[in-house]
Amino acid sequence: MTMATMLDVVSVRKEFPLLARTVKGKPLAFLDNAATSQKPLAVLDCLNEYYRLHNANVHRAPHTVGEEATALYEGARAKIAQFLNAPSPESIVFTKSTTEAINLVAHAWGDKFVGEDDEVIVTEMEHHSNIVPWYMLCERKGCQLRPAPVNDDGTLDYDALERLITERTKMVAVTHMSNVLGTINPIEEITRLAHRHGAVVMVDGAQSAPHLPIDVVSLDVDYFAFSGHKMCGPTGSGGLYGRPELLEAMDPFLGGGEMISKVTFDRIDWHDVPFKFEAGTPCIGQSIGLGAAVDYLTDIGLERIHRHEVELMDYAIASLREMDGVTLYGTAPKKGGIVAFNLEEVHPHDLATFLDAHGIAIRAGHHCAQPLMRRFDVVATARASFYLYNTPDEIDRFVTALAEAQTFFGRG
Repeated sequence: MTMATMLDVVSVRKEFPLLARTVKGKPLAFLDNAATSQKPLAVLDCLNEYYRLHNANVHRAPHTVGEEATALYEGARAKIAQFLNAPSPESIVFTKSTTEAINLVAHAWGDKFVGEDDEVIVTEMEHHSNIVPWYMLCERKGCQLRPAPVNDDGTLDYDALERLITERTKMVAVTHMSNVLGTINPIEEITRLAHRHGAVVMVDGAQSAPHLPIDVVSLDVDYFAFSGHKMCGPTGSGGLYGRPELLEAMDPFLGGGEMISKVTFDRIDWHDVPFKFEAGTPCIGQSIGLGAAVDYLTDIGLERIHRHEVELMDYAIASLREMDGVTLYGTAPKKGGIVAFNLEEVHPHDLATFLDAHGIAIRAGHHCAQPLMRRFDVVATARASFYLYNTPDEIDRFVTALAEAQTFFGRG
């Protein structure tokens, strides 16, 4: 296959040490990038340098090493703000994950502004991280959680969503890109619709931030959550973009050091945004490493990365469609580099184990999306997901191994 891409994947792969290893005596083909991404040398070196030369707590230390750590930490915040085209670094709150960011909003915004007569809208394609916090909010407040349905091709039923959103809707929480179907949702349209009814929009960007150019101003979102470990950064890193006026209006999520400006037994004054949401010692090294990951992705270009992944996805889907006994889930016209499928009469977990014996890493299970599994009447699916360092040769190995699995499990 000839890839019409500007990416020099051979050179890119050299920057990711783990990709050079073998598994079960076979070269590793890592096709589980929707779960986590590998880390380039630029990030690994950044982490090593921070812990070797600049390790100190941030903001309060009156010494050189502390000042260096603070500069690196706040420098990473500024890089992320620019990466998302956020209006200011202060609109970025560091968290350890998308999950924590969504929980922050569900508590700090939801507990203050949602009442028992209100509704929260999610979709059937959401990751549990964008369902469970809102379910818990509705349990606390006595309000209603209402899901928007998904069409057979994996697209969001926009007409049904439009009917669901009313003056009672306080929050519309939606994924930018489905972690199962790869569907890229029309966030600009959803935001316009929600805002027309006075609702706030929370976008789960865990799958989009690593793969698509993000402009939170153009999207006009109120909140955008992302995870560093899916975008070449460290685990335990991530963040929340919040519209500045909403962050100002919210109460803190956690209490402790750093998030205060004055403490007495009679009164506590909160620190300024974003610090009032960053109680205690933050994930300093991880956040600095995420800043390095943002530099790395920016240098390559998100448009180029997305183009490369879509070409890989199209190649994989075309190959799978030539096989008997393969069911594909999610055929939306606009989607990212994720392919969810099942092989007839082979459990996804068995298939993943078989592929692992061939050095091929995929995901199998419900992908933290059980409502979506029920929508498509399956218990689980297999899932291959691609990133900037994957190649057509890895797709070929993957498809060849699937054919071998059919023979092994009695379908050949």
